[in-house]
Amino acid sequence: MKKIIRNTYLKSGVTQKYYALANKVRLKYEDLLLHLSPVQFSKFRYRKLFNRKLNLLLPTTYSEKLIWLNLYWKHPLKAECGDKYTMRAYVQKHGYNNILPELFGVYNKSSEIDFAALPQKFVLKCTHGCGFNIICTNKNHFDTARATQLLDTWLKTDYSKNAGELHYAAMTPRIICEEFLEGLSGKQPTDFKFFCFNGKAFCVLVATDRDLEGHTDKYDFYDLNWNKLPYYKSSLNSERLTPKPAALQEMIEIAETLSKPFPFVRMDLYDIHGKAMLGEMTFTPAGCMSPGLTDVAQNTWGSLITLPAPVA
Repeated sequence: MKKIIRNTYLKSGVTQKYYALANKVRLKYEDLLLHLSPVQFSKFRYRKLFNRKLNLLLPTTYSEKLIWLNLYWKHPLKAECGDKYTMRAYVQKHGYNNILPELFGVYNKSSEIDFAALPQKFVLKCTHGCGFNIICTNKNHFDTARATQLLDTWLKTDYSKNAGELHYAAMTPRIICEEFLEGLSGKQPTDFKFFCFNGKAFCVLVATDRDLEGHTDKYDFYDLNWNKLPYYKSSLNSERLTPKPAALQEMIEIAETLSKPFPFVRMDLYDIHGKAMLGEMTFTPAGCMSPGLTDVAQNTWGSLITLPAPVA
């Protein structure tokens, strides 16, 4: 019996090492492919996720058209609005300074941050990527060393190489510190993500019960009249209902005004005690490829995107 257990353990160890090595080789291959040809990288990744060929000549689905926009519509406004710092000037130019979180500081490196001068609650963000956020809800228990280590790592990261989201390459790495937008009971506020096509809001992805890292597995889609939609596989059988936000109409107006120049953009907003606040503008959700979406979502949204002339 001991021999069987030992052999099983060894096989398990060998298997783990094999998969770790295979994964490392795969990542190296994807990095090389992205460097040589973003088009071939996109085709490779699409087939791996969807098990079918990517059609860039006649794209029809949502993911296919997002990939096309990522590869061939390199409009400078995408980088300006995708950058969490330069986006603020775009928003202010449209008269919406009041929907931006208060800005406490802008830094080129973590050593410039004077933590003693910051309030008890704040959010640190690297502006040139996704998920580069640190939320502090009590400065008395904040790990400054850990925060600066993370920020320094993120500042050195070229996010355009993570999933081939090319507009991130045109952004200048910075850190910003903003006010913490507080939801109910001091939690992260519910995130309302408006899917906008050619300047018209079509539906809302609602992310509830987010932790301090922004993670959740509770996603639900609603139309603008607040009826649930069958767009996300994991929520099809969910009976979860989120109340219609008080600021819904204000958020729709903001989303449509700011999204006008774009074939597609996801406008991420919050309802803070009945007042709309802007989080960010997202052009390549899930790296343009989300297997969690239903075919209904892929086909419906694909039909709503009118592809523009290419911009190199």
